[in-house]
Formats: sequence, C-alpha cells, structure tokens
Amino acid sequence: MCTQELLKLELFQVLPPERLNWVCDHAEAIDLKAQEVLVREGDAALGFLILTKGRIGVTRYSDGVEMPIGQHEAPAFFGETQILTGEVVPVTLRSFTDCRLYRLKEEDFLSLLHECRAFEKIIFQTVTVRSRGLESFIRSREKMAALGTLAAGLAHELNNPAAALVRALKDVTPALIELQRMNLVTGQAGLREAEIEQWIGERDRGYEAIVNKLVDPVTIGDREDELLTWLEDYGIEDAWNLATPLAEAGVEIKTLEQLTSPWRNDSGELREMGVRWLGLSFEVMSTIKGGLRSAERISELVQSMKSYSYLDQGAQQLVDVHQGIEDTIRLFSGKLKQGITVKRSYDDTVPQILVYGSELNQVWTNLIDNAIDAMDNKGILELTTKNKGDRLVVTITDSGSGISVEMRSRIFEPFFTTKPVGKGTGLGLDMVRRIVENRHHGSISLDSNPGRTTFSVCLPLH
Repeated sequence: MCTQELLKLELFQVLPPERLNWVCDHAEAIDLKAQEVLVREGDAALGFLILTKGRIGVTRYSDGVEMPIGQHEAPAFFGETQILTGEVVPVTLRSFTDCRLYRLKEEDFLSLLHECRAFEKIIFQTVTVRSRGLESFIRSREKMAALGTLAAGLAHELNNPAAALVRALKDVTPALIELQRMNLVTGQAGLREAEIEQWIGERDRGYEAIVNKLVDPVTIGDREDELLTWLEDYGIEDAWNLATPLAEAGVEIKTLEQLTSPWRNDSGELREMGVRWLGLSFEVMSTIKGGLRSAERISELVQSMKSYSYLDQGAQQLVDVHQGIEDTIRLFSGKLKQGITVKRSYDDTVPQILVYGSELNQVWTNLIDNAIDAMDNKGILELTTKNKGDRLVVTITDSGSGISVEMRSRIFEPFFTTKPVGKGTGLGLDMVRRIVENRHHGSISLDSNPGRTTFSVCLPLH
C-alpha cells in the first residue's frame, strides 16, 4: 500500500508522513471477487478496513429478508464502530465488483486513534453519522414490521366476519323471494282474518325470542328433536331444515297443531305452506342477525384500528389508557387465540391523560408482541394498571422463560436483541424507552424470573 492511496481519504490527510508510512507498513491486503462476502451480520469484527478499489454493498436482515441499506465505494473506510464498541458486525458486507482492501488490526487502529486528535475527531464524527443512519433505517423497518404484523392480524380477524356477512347476504336473497311467493299463494287462498293474526302473532313472538335469545341452548337442542319428529309425522319433506329455526324461535308442538288444524286434510300446497312460511321467516331473521353481528365485528375492528393510530387527531390527545391497551389487544387477537389467556386488572380511578396517543400505543404494541413471542404463543398475559396519585403504572407480565441477568442490563440498549440474527431489530425496546422517557417524561423498568417477566411503565398523570 502506498501513501498516495491513503491521502485520497480526508481521514488520513491529517496524519504526518511518518504515520502514513507506518500505516502502509502495518496494513494487510485483502482481495475480493465480485459477489464475495467480506463479513456476515453477527460475525466478530475484522478490524479497520480501507477500501481502495471497487464497491461493497451493505445489507441487514429484517424479518428474515436481507435488505440493502447502503454501500461503500472506493476510496472508503469502515469497521471503526465495532472496534470502539466491541460489538459484533451488525451488517453483511458483500462486494459488488472486484475489490482491493487493506486491513489494520484492532490494536494498530487504536494506537493510531490515540496518537492523533484530528484523526480521532473524524473517526467519532463518522461513527455518529453511520450509527444514526443505521438506526434510522432500522426504526423504519421496525415500524413497517409492526404495521405488517398488525395488518396481517387485522386481515385475519376481518376475514371471518366478512365471509359470514357474504354468506348471510347470499342465503337471505332466495329465502326472501320464496317468502314473497308464499305470501301471494296464501293471499289468493283467502285466509280468514283470525287465522292470519294467529300466524303473524306466532311469527312476531318467534322474532322476539331470536333477537333477544330468550330460548337457552339446552332447550333448543331438546325441542329441535321433538319438532323434527312432529314435522316428519306431519309429512313435511326436508323437515330438518325447519326444525332448527322453529326451535330457536321457541315454537311449541301444541302451537303448530293449533295453527295447522284447518289445513290437515288439505291435499294441496297449503297443507304445509304455513309451517314452511314460519320456519323460513325465522331462518331469515337468524341469518340477518348473524350478518349484523358480523358487520358490527367489522365496524369494531376498524374503529379499534382508527383509535389505535389516532388518525384524525393532533399530536397530543387526552386518551383513555385502558382503551388504548384494549385496542392493541384486539389487533393481536389472531395471535392470542392460539393459546394465550389474557388476565386484566384495571384501576377504574385512572383518569384520561394527555399523551402522544399513537406513540404510546407503539409502546403497548412492542411490549405485548414481545410477551407473546416470549411465551411461544402459549401462556398467560397479565395487564395491570394502578393509579398512584401523581402517576400511572402499567405492568405487562408474561409467563415466558424469562430474561437472563446478563441480558437484563442491556435490554434497552439500541441494536441489542435477544432474538436470532434476522428476526429481531434490536430497536423495539430502545424505541419503547425513548417514547416513555423522552416523550412522556416517564420511566420503564424490568423484573424477570423464569416463568414471569414484567415490564412496568410509569407515566405522569399531570
């Protein structure tokens, strides 16, 4: 390596000639072919590297996908951050073209760093810029990953009620057409006013029973068997189609016998049309009621998402913390259904507080998501709030395996993660800490033992 190559970089222009020669003497050459990996994410640091020829890409795993976050093009230097922090390499470096690099060992780099103040200043400025850039990228990916998780869960939760609503609308259309036909036929038959009032009265009582669930499930099951036997004896085809809606409406056999007595000897369609009209009317009501429940569930989920993100409000809002936690829980319902029991202990005296609502919901999202992962989707999630007079304490506890003592001291550090390479970003809990401490002037603490890990968030009430 010659000094002219070094002087192409501003970093080395501050060194005297004898130190430049010293660097050239201590630098070890490394040649890379195109698409060759220099170092992988999670590897130990190689030392201080000087790129004099070629171009190297920088990538980082996010949610199992290798994402490009930048590149180094000659002349350039890198590797200083890992030497100064002692951390593993947070990115993967892969050559785009044939490359020539020179490597200074860690001890040689530190010796050079401590001897020249101007050199040291440039290095630390570079570390700051690069750390901020990497942090900004990971923060964006963290938010996108959280959004993707919530979107997937929301889509899953919306799918069931949406499908039920579609089925209800499809089923109710032919039923309504058949009811209209029956009305025309019976109208032409010239029923007496008293008979019409009897049928309509029983229909209205059945509607009331279905809408208000006046008949308990056990009674429905027993009555359904009795009605099925009576309908078959009466000679109605596909009697099982009518037995269930009639049972849900609370119709009794003696009522059917009374209503059908004028038509028992009729050989035409009218003999069984009244029973079919009654059963089909109740089926339509049940179908509409089920569709309405599905529509309400969809509306509830959309409202939860809107409330979760505070889309239509300003930066700070008076919010109900319990509602924010519940909105977050509702968006994770797809994961929770797999085997997690949620236990709540909310303090009813907690007032609304002025906060950055969307940011605070990010706190609950990260902590609850981490708790679910820690339990491997099976266990107990405990949510507790307490009014301490001048502050609110929210605790989120999981029954997972716990966090080791060594990891506890570093859990809130940027880029530190307990998850495998490519799964965690290392910014989730750092983001939580920043939102709680910097944005809301609160505090967050951790207590962990095998089988019980608790994060406590303390927020000022005023």
